[in-house]
Amino acid sequence: MTLKTWAIVRKDLQLIFSGGGGLVQAVLLGLLLIFVFSLANPVGEKVSPQGAAAIFWLASSFALILVFNTLYSVEEENLSRIGLILAPIPVQMIWVGKAVAGALLLLLAQIVFLPAVVVFLGQETLISWPKALVLLLGVDWGLVSIGSLLGAVSQGHNTKDSLLSIIVFPLLIPLLLAGIRLGALYFGATLESPGSWFGLIFSFDALFTGAALILFPFIYTGE
Repeated sequence: MTLKTWAIVRKDLQLIFSGGGGLVQAVLLGLLLIFVFSLANPVGEKVSPQGAAAIFWLASSFALILVFNTLYSVEEENLSRIGLILAPIPVQMIWVGKAVAGALLLLLAQIVFLPAVVVFLGQETLISWPKALVLLLGVDWGLVSIGSLLGAVSQGHNTKDSLLSIIVFPLLIPLLLAGIRLGALYFGATLESPGSWFGLIFSFDALFTGAALILFPFIYTGE
């Protein structure tokens, strides 16, 4: 990443934190989902590790939609997207900058989601923090690689929020499945051949990162 790309990351984060709306909404929506699912469980019973992992990633996916809709709507609202396109950097670096900013915001939201899952869903603390961190970063990059691409697709549509949510979830199914299975493992469940699930995650990341770098210039510039 170049210094100009980091400038995009810094600019987006400053705008998000100065307004606060996108991140706060994402965190509140995720916490609401976790709390509602906790109420659905019978009193005195713990949610299974796989169920807790599924709820965590579901909350993260909804947060992803709000985060990237906010990140990409900034230029649309200020009519500054053309200026960003004309900046002396490859257009792909805009995607990278948005993806990195979105990843940092998503991680901040997940820092709140994880203890909420432990408390409200009755889970033990994670068994292996280093491996769980690798899982978190691997799945998160797959999420933001698609989120940063589809955030650009959603702009210019009156129904951009619903469009993004409709497109993103079918694409994320393999990634979320791997995240759920491995997340359950670190919440105390048993799982055979975890390495194959990690292979799926990193293959997914590589595939959609490459696809986004190829497609983003056509989507964002409209050429």
